[in-house]
Amino acid sequence: MGKVTGFLEIDRQDRRYAPAADRVRNYREFVIPLSEAANRDQAARCMDCGIPYCHNGCPVNNQIPDWNDLVYNGDWKEALRNLHSTNNFPEFTGRICPAPCEAACTLNIIDSPVTIKTIECAIIDRGFAEGWVKPEPPAKETGRSVAVIGSGPAGLACAQQLRRAGHEVHLYEKNATPGGLLRYGIPDFKMEKTHIARRVAQMEAEGVVFHCNVHVGVELEIAELLERHDAVALAGGAEKPRDLPIPGRDLDGVHFAMEFLPQQNRRVSDEPLGNVMPILAGGKHVIVIGGGDTGSDCIGTSIRQGALSVTQLEIMPKPPVHEDKMLTWPNWPLKLRTSSSQEEGAERDFSVMTQKFEGRDGKVEALHCIRVDAKMQPIEGSEFVLKADLVLLAMGFLGPVQDGMIETLGVDLDQRGNVLADTNAYRSSRDKVFACGDMRRGQSLVVWAIREGRQCARSIDKHLMGETNLPR
Repeated sequence: MGKVTGFLEIDRQDRRYAPAADRVRNYREFVIPLSEAANRDQAARCMDCGIPYCHNGCPVNNQIPDWNDLVYNGDWKEALRNLHSTNNFPEFTGRICPAPCEAACTLNIIDSPVTIKTIECAIIDRGFAEGWVKPEPPAKETGRSVAVIGSGPAGLACAQQLRRAGHEVHLYEKNATPGGLLRYGIPDFKMEKTHIARRVAQMEAEGVVFHCNVHVGVELEIAELLERHDAVALAGGAEKPRDLPIPGRDLDGVHFAMEFLPQQNRRVSDEPLGNVMPILAGGKHVIVIGGGDTGSDCIGTSIRQGALSVTQLEIMPKPPVHEDKMLTWPNWPLKLRTSSSQEEGAERDFSVMTQKFEGRDGKVEALHCIRVDAKMQPIEGSEFVLKADLVLLAMGFLGPVQDGMIETLGVDLDQRGNVLADTNAYRSSRDKVFACGDMRRGQSLVVWAIREGRQCARSIDKHLMGETNLPR
């Protein structure tokens, strides 16, 4: 422990946001970092608990007390080495992870956890600024070849670990640029894409070969990859969206969130939209159905595009403002959270079911809604109508798209339609085929994707070599 009495003497201080009136004018990141001195003070608050529950809260098992102590003592380079030992991409998690580690922090019992996410982001940002993050090519080649399909966080982590173990690694991505949902789903105001680009450059320098604009199962047969490589890792996303099959669903102006968000990311990156109809919120009354992170991203993007109003509907009841610590800690609590996008001007309504879309001349104009009770049953007499020019469906995902690659492979699926593989071997029912990330576990967090990519790489390395030094 760097400072034994730090948690008693120093108050929690976290990063601030730029004013909403300023940040909604562009798509740049708006989180204001803490100074070096402030980060040192925040690291001093870590209690170095006998049982560090933050380890369990963090899916990649970051050694949080260790690098807090290193930051407090000014050894930032060693803190970076420690952080990279468990997390390939802390610049991603330091920006978009919801920080379950902080929920598990002992100081969260008094609602004042250590600012773990902020310190993590400060470590990696300083590492890049100081030039400490460099390519790490393997010392020797194994002569084995692996194909990784999907370049989201799971695929990137899997590919980097396998390449550093000495395997020839080819990473296949159906879009024009690597990153998966990090690039095409997460808005730039939450994470600018330069963070992905510099990691891709590092991986290319390490010897990972990227194949973009290659849709495996459509433009390239999976059988060809199985013949060409010694192992294949399925690391695609859970991209099958949950639909809302009610009257009026086919009206113009009703879209899935993942039809809307990638378009704006492509505009910001000056990437062509392709042969699609532009979906824009400017000058429109926007309704977002779904209360999760994807819905929040739709809100922030709509506001920046100039929406007249944004309303977010959630079928679940409004959660409590404060959790009961004695019942929930150190687990992730169900409580009311307000995202930065929601703070920018969205109306939120809970326990609302949409019954039908109404339109004229083929275009949506209104939603007919009704309130529901705790059992999701409609409450008679609670009907109401909302004006809508654009409706974005952000109700989650049902697993990977099975048409094409997965169907051709014929791998076993679990009850939710994900590729069946356990968290020990990550091996599918097909020989040489492994699965990790959202394609295996379903819709989840970036930090879980990194964990699974790393663990899957370890399993593949052991499968190919009979033993492995890669960490879990």
